[in-house]
Amino acid sequence: MKFAIIADIHANLEALQAVLEDAKEQRCTHHAFLGDFVGYCADPKACVDMVRAMNAPCVKGNHDEYCATNLLPDGFNVNAAKAVELSRKQLTADDRQWLQKLPYVRKVEDFIIVHASLDQPERWQYVFDKLAAAASFPYQNTQMCFFGHTHVPVAFMRDTVVRGGTYTKFKVEPGKKYFVNPGAVGRPRDNNPKAAYVVYDMDEGTVELRRSAYDIAATQKKIREAGFGD
Repeated sequence: MKFAIIADIHANLEALQAVLEDAKEQRCTHHAFLGDFVGYCADPKACVDMVRAMNAPCVKGNHDEYCATNLLPDGFNVNAAKAVELSRKQLTADDRQWLQKLPYVRKVEDFIIVHASLDQPERWQYVFDKLAAAASFPYQNTQMCFFGHTHVPVAFMRDTVVRGGTYTKFKVEPGKKYFVNPGAVGRPRDNNPKAAYVVYDMDEGTVELRRSAYDIAATQKKIREAGFGD
């Protein structure tokens, strides 16, 4: 089995299409989504429709939670809060119910998916360093876990200690646990504007970071014209 692990789409339809096309070229047989399907960009409805049609395993992100409810966005900047408001208007009641019912954590085959952290997934904690990653490992009962939220691709590994860093491709080794972020599709934050995702080849035991180019200028223009900000 070969999974495309996809996080933080954030209503960026063009980036999602580019990633799904690359995953097809990589002969991925399955997909898993780590949340934040909506927010920031101009196509929440189209992205939710596309993901729902795939019937793939998904978990909920913080933007999904706010767009699915009428809660005031906590800690969001002006543009992010505005995107929540506009996204709610695009989404149908059925879309919002689907987002609301998504779990925080889900086991898929032999790995776990979560949007933020495993220790308190509903608190939307950011995992940028080894100390934060160490808090999730006691709750990880599989060798592999994929998480999102930070928009930065990084891999943490625990054997006797926790190590972490950037990666391109690595082999999963026996006796070690992995906590891996595939980066963001919709809004990467690691100084690489291409959409990021991971190919997890369960048969080969490899994790590979992939990058997909798309027309960023056209997407930004659409965002501004739709009133979603910059």
